Amino acid sequence: MPFTLNELIKTAKEKNASDVHLVCGLPPRYRVDGVLTDMCSETLTPDECEYYARALAGDDYESIKDIGEWDGAATYEGARCRINVFRQQGSVSAAIRILSGKIPVLRELGLPEAVNGLPLLHSGIVLVTGVTGSGKSTTLAAMLDTINHTRAAHIITLEDPIEYVYTPDKCVINQREIGRDTRSYADALRAVLREDPDVILIGEMRDLDTIRTALTAAETGHLVFTTLHTGSAAEAIDRMVDVFPEGEQRQIRMQVSTTLAAVLSQKLLPKKTGGGRVAACEIMVVTPAIRNLIREGKTPQIANAVATSAAVGSVTLDNSIIKLYKDHVISSETARAAARDAEYVKRGTGM
Repeated sequence: MPFTLNELIKTAKEKNASDVHLVCGLPPRYRVDGVLTDMCSETLTPDECEYYARALAGDDYESIKDIGEWDGAATYEGARCRINVFRQQGSVSAAIRILSGKIPVLRELGLPEAVNGLPLLHSGIVLVTGVTGSGKSTTLAAMLDTINHTRAAHIITLEDPIEYVYTPDKCVINQREIGRDTRSYADALRAVLREDPDVILIGEMRDLDTIRTALTAAETGHLVFTTLHTGSAAEAIDRMVDVFPEGEQRQIRMQVSTTLAAVLSQKLLPKKTGGGRVAACEIMVVTPAIRNLIREGKTPQIANAVATSAAVGSVTLDNSIIKLYKDHVISSETARAAARDAEYVKRGTGM
């Protein structure tokens, strides 16, 4: 056994790792600034992987045999961890996401200025998008904690699993974990509007029922924060609409157009020097013009509308990348690789 579980997490924390991967036949690996690195040269045996899996899943370990995977969260070495244990090729693997022990201050995340105004909203949907590991959970936690410290409200989170744990200040906060505090997202969502919320966090809009409830909650005067795994604002809108049957899509577009307040898309890029990563962000603040485009199904034109809405705080991903390059935060290679329109970024940076 190369490490105890606590030693694994402690070592990863000391290296500022975001994730730990445990796979049979490979050494334990951790991810720092997006790059996977071996913790040691010793490879893990099937018995060692099972030991770690049992330690991580506890009493829920037996369910992995039937279901094939298990999600959970726990605190090790003072670090809140999001855990997924799963079966593959006859053995057990684990992926452990190490979360920051402290919820960051929103203004210290370096996000576009318009993001700092989103916690001031009292209704509508705020959507944070990006691939896994792009910082969505951290941004959402910072926005909710801003509300917690600035106004009296009732916040309900529906999460699978609970990641950041809030300390109530001005707000009443209830955090419900799917599978532990409620059987499913569907059950929790049916109940949430009867629990007198002001602000609702839905960990992820996974399906038709989740999206429908989010839209209903926003229509009835609640502020809803949620996520999608898409790369842009336009893709997020299409994803929300396309899960519905064709006969409902016109009505759903109408609902999205009236309830969507903003879409923030994030991509973490390696810094030019000193290690670490920085967020390149696209934010779409929904204007009357954009509401019309959503309602009419003209999502291909939304990217141009975002580009011409700088006056209300909207920022395109490519303009965010150009700014990071001009501020000497990222390299030219990183800028070109991350760009949506490489020629536009090349012209904007003078590369």
